[in-house]
Formats: sequence, structure tokens, C-alpha cells
Amino acid sequence: MNILYTILIGLVVGIIAKLLMPGKDPGGFIVTTLIGIAGAMLAKFVGQAMNWYAEGEPAGFIASIVGAIILLLVYRVFTGRRSRRA
Repeated sequence: MNILYTILIGLVVGIIAKLLMPGKDPGGFIVTTLIGIAGAMLAKFVGQAMNWYAEGEPAGFIASIVGAIILLLVYRVFTGRRSRRA
């Protein structure tokens, strides 16, 4: 059940990140979900490194969205370069 919750939250976070970022978005809902999940993981890692979150504590919703936006920017940079070369 925990994995389904993670996937659902990742999808919601990814969708919100894509809505907040202007421009054309590469990838479909699977990429959106993966970016959302990875954004939450990034937020948790950074939050624990800065002592915002205790060990085992999940990242906050807003921090997860910020992490997903950062990863979406990185994803756009790499997919944009690849499409220009083709």
C-alpha cells in the first residue's frame, strides 16, 4: 500500500510541477510521475542534509514540488539538447 501512496503522491507532485513550469513538457504521465517521485526524494535528501527533516520523516508537499520543478528543469535541458541534434 505504501508504494501505491508514493506513486499517487508522485503523480500529483509531478502534475503540479508541470503546471507551474511554463513551456512545452516532454514525456507523458509516467515521466510526470517519475519526476514527482524523484522530486520528493530530492527534497527529502536536501531537507535531511540541512536538518529540516528527521531520519525517516518524509519531505513536505511544497518541498517535493520544488524538487520536482528542479528535476523538470534538468530533464528539459537534456531532452532539449537531444531533440536539437536530431
